[in-house]
Amino acid sequence: MSAPATEQASIEFCRALLAGPVPEEAITFCAYLLAERAAVWWAHECLSHLTDLLDGQDQELLMLVGDWVSEPDNPRHHAGLSRAAAMPPTTPAAWIALAAAWRDDGSAAEATARPGARLFPAAHAVNAGILSGLARVALADRFSVLSAFVELGIQTAEIDAMRQSADAF
Repeated sequence: MSAPATEQASIEFCRALLAGPVPEEAITFCAYLLAERAAVWWAHECLSHLTDLLDGQDQELLMLVGDWVSEPDNPRHHAGLSRAAAMPPTTPAAWIALAAAWRDDGSAAEATARPGARLFPAAHAVNAGILSGLARVALADRFSVLSAFVELGIQTAEIDAMRQSADAF
């Protein structure tokens, strides 16, 4: 992101990014704003709206990620994520699967054991996955889809903040 930090609250800053000269920075900001599991869920939901633009392998990866988000402690999902992390992330859903694998401790350890593999925050892969999916959207529709993705990210952040606030009591 090239936008300088401001004194704005996170949600207002995100909306300002969306209205700014590089609205894609709002996607990047949301990816890092959200807790990792929430970010993976958000990315899954965003790409689920683009399934007609994804091939069969990406759709399978999205189902795997959806299963993981629903049951992150299920060993079957860990194995699937390990296999997904071994593939190069060349498609939108492959990036999201990699984000889930990086978030998942066991798969992250296996991913870093591969020669040349480098572990990044899950937000890095979430950002890459959503933006690469967005790049497949027709130019005429891109800003409206981008806006919907950012609003979903903002809603997710607000829900997560309320949940954390309730957990504090």
